[in-house]
Amino acid sequence: MDELLKQKLAENDVDVKGAVARFMGNESLFLKFLLKFKNDMSFTNLIANLDQGNYEEAFKCAHTLKGVSANLGINAINRPASELTELLRGKTAADVDLERVAVKRKEMEEAYKIFLRIMEENA
Repeated sequence: MDELLKQKLAENDVDVKGAVARFMGNESLFLKFLLKFKNDMSFTNLIANLDQGNYEEAFKCAHTLKGVSANLGINAINRPASELTELLRGKTAADVDLERVAVKRKEMEEAYKIFLRIMEENA
């Protein structure tokens, strides 16, 4: 794994050291999963379900995104995904705090765009 990529990831709140440790020190395997993450549909499906007001499915997508981003050390995505998970957990449409969901969604969208840009620049 290229040092510049590690630096850019770390500067954008990715715990590279911790994630590589979870991959038993195998940087190539970690990079492989980072590249797979950029093609994962959880984020896209989360946004689509939020747009459609399908909060039960949005919860499932946020929960998946929370777990995957945690394993990969992508804290900038993990934090809003975790918060969205809790904002949506067991809620009916009438119970969802749409303002807080919108804030966390925007935060996650911005972090996701930065992550994708870093990965594209270093592909």
